[in-house]
Amino acid sequence: MKVLITGSKGQLGTALQRCAPVDAEIVAVDMDVLDIADSAAVDAFVGEHRPALILNAAAYTAVDKAEADEDAARAVNADAVAHLARAARDAGARLVHVSTDFVFDGTSGIPYPPDAAPSPLGAYGRTKLLGEVAAGAEALIVRTAWVYAPTGGNFVRTMLRLMAERPEVRVVADQIGTPTYAPDLARALWTLADQSASGLYHYTDSGAASWYDFAVAIQEEALAAGLLDRAVPVIPIATADFPTPAKRPHFSVLDKTKTVAALGAPAPHWRSNLRLMLSEIKTNG
Repeated sequence: MKVLITGSKGQLGTALQRCAPVDAEIVAVDMDVLDIADSAAVDAFVGEHRPALILNAAAYTAVDKAEADEDAARAVNADAVAHLARAARDAGARLVHVSTDFVFDGTSGIPYPPDAAPSPLGAYGRTKLLGEVAAGAEALIVRTAWVYAPTGGNFVRTMLRLMAERPEVRVVADQIGTPTYAPDLARALWTLADQSASGLYHYTDSGAASWYDFAVAIQEEALAAGLLDRAVPVIPIATADFPTPAKRPHFSVLDKTKTVAALGAPAPHWRSNLRLMLSEIKTNG
């Protein structure tokens, strides 16, 4: 089976390649090879390679920058998805598209099920929601959140650097969500694709945390693993104390009941996956 993976250099794109089924013929591209925002380029590339499955792991994820340049975010998060969806239909391929918890406004007090009404707070969420619509009813759309991996730019690696450099770190404590280990997300996407699933699904690690909780756990686990040689104070702050151009949802935990039923088991808890990630960093750098 030939599979086109977009966003191949990102955390998820890398993980999708590493855990691909042995019978998958992978065509992995990033924006330097295929500009998915270019309709003609997408048509030509998909027409040439004729994949049976397209896994779209590409996204414009600069949440704050999107507020000042929503057109650029829309080009990647929505327009490009429409191009991929159309090309997939023309080639007889299935499309798997990855979306975000930012399609919700964070006012719920309980985890959001896939059929909850979206209400994005900012440009990033708006463009990702448009991307869901553009993917179409035949696509598999998986919302996720707070993705991290041993490589690439993410909250875990940023915290490790700041904790090594600074006398203290200040972290927002009133935004609640769930981290997601990219390799597990990738495996879930492959499994759901193999089941020919379609429609909306949610996938993150199990559990919930604030960014502050996550940071405290990062320091504790990194000290235990020998990745940090000293502890620094981790100071909880309010969102209002750390203003950003984009508003973030205060509560964006996703209900994974539908996905757990499809996969046959819940995802590991985020702290277990954090420990696993740090172990890999210690081993491989």
